[in-house]
Amino acid sequence: MGNKPTIAISHLGCEKNRIDSEHMLGLLAKAGYPVDNDEELADYVIVNTCSFIQAAREESVRTLVELAEANKKIIISGCMAQHFQDELLTELPEAVAIVGTGDYQKIVEIVERVETGERVKEVSTDPTFIADENLPRYRTTTEGVAYLRVAEGCDYRCAFCIIPHLRGDQRSRSIESIVKEARQLASQGVQELILISQITTNYGLDLYGEPKLAELLRALAEVDIPWIRVHYAYPTGLTPKVIEAIRETPNVLPYLDLPLQHSHPDILRAMNRPWQGRVNDGIIERLKQAIPNAVLRTTFIVGFPGETEEHFSHLLEFVKRHEFDHVGVFTFSAEEGTAAFGLPNPVPQAIMDERRERLMLTQQPISERKNQAYIGQTVDVLIEQENPETGELIGRSARFSPEVDGLVYVTGEAILGAIVQVRITSADTYDLYGEIV
Repeated sequence: MGNKPTIAISHLGCEKNRIDSEHMLGLLAKAGYPVDNDEELADYVIVNTCSFIQAAREESVRTLVELAEANKKIIISGCMAQHFQDELLTELPEAVAIVGTGDYQKIVEIVERVETGERVKEVSTDPTFIADENLPRYRTTTEGVAYLRVAEGCDYRCAFCIIPHLRGDQRSRSIESIVKEARQLASQGVQELILISQITTNYGLDLYGEPKLAELLRALAEVDIPWIRVHYAYPTGLTPKVIEAIRETPNVLPYLDLPLQHSHPDILRAMNRPWQGRVNDGIIERLKQAIPNAVLRTTFIVGFPGETEEHFSHLLEFVKRHEFDHVGVFTFSAEEGTAAFGLPNPVPQAIMDERRERLMLTQQPISERKNQAYIGQTVDVLIEQENPETGELIGRSARFSPEVDGLVYVTGEAILGAIVQVRITSADTYDLYGEIV
């Protein structure tokens, strides 16, 4: 057997996708393949694509075309591979393999088949696979942080979302399996564990017959990791039991990521989220009372078909009233294969962009005020990067999740991947500045 080909991964898309990339890297490394960060030097490039919205697909296609022009042998994996398998094979002669979202665990065998000259298409129509703690994994995040997937897929059918079609129905891992992986990560020095799935508040429903997030959080209290953060909590799933588990589990951060999408009952109904319309205001007030120190992040979609100026004003008022810590805003993207695709009364792109801008401008002073409240306080900060030129350190406090929220710029000495105490000296709209105590 000759030398094995070198493989690079070009990673696009969300952190669910990132975990798939990390498992492919782990499996290839274990099988003795040289893995290289440099796509130029690699024999094969695995492009782990995203197909969530138009902009993500365009980025995926750009990456594929650039690599094809550089005469790279390309293996296409991820959501776009699942979504457009035949088109990609037809359009990109450089693609030597197409790997579905439920098939990445076969990557070593796929590469072996490609090496014999076969053009491989490995796509399960209905993905059912979910990795556990025994599947090799090579982390690509900074050393202090790891994502841990508690479930894959989704049983909801929101009108704008293609994900269930691309990743299948929800399938949860057992509490034991998740705790085992958390312990492995703790032994690697991980300080922050981010629990992810499509809807983390529905965790366990398929496996145990009822949601088990509260039980999972309490089980993770036994693991030696100081910060546990939960992403994608549906407000209706934040039951008294879950709230109590968040409050009583010392290493679970009071950080609630609520993908609300809109505030107006008409739009929520059109989005196929009617259950949410009745609970928005009440549930947020209840959460704030139950967890007074809660950090609230949310995302909204503006420009859903039929959204009027009145619907949008309702959303602006909602954002002013509840004063979220962090708000992400997306403009609606019509996705073929979703219920919203053919809806009448589309909102012109220029109006969508303008609404997004107005919503962001409404939120900015709120974010800034929240940040300024920390001036003079001492907070824990996980140090993640060092600027070699200035010696300045960059990290995050518990209020900030990676990549979506702000950063803390720090002066002083600390090791990367450690949590240190930082006195906050100044703040702007998105970031904090301080010095190590």
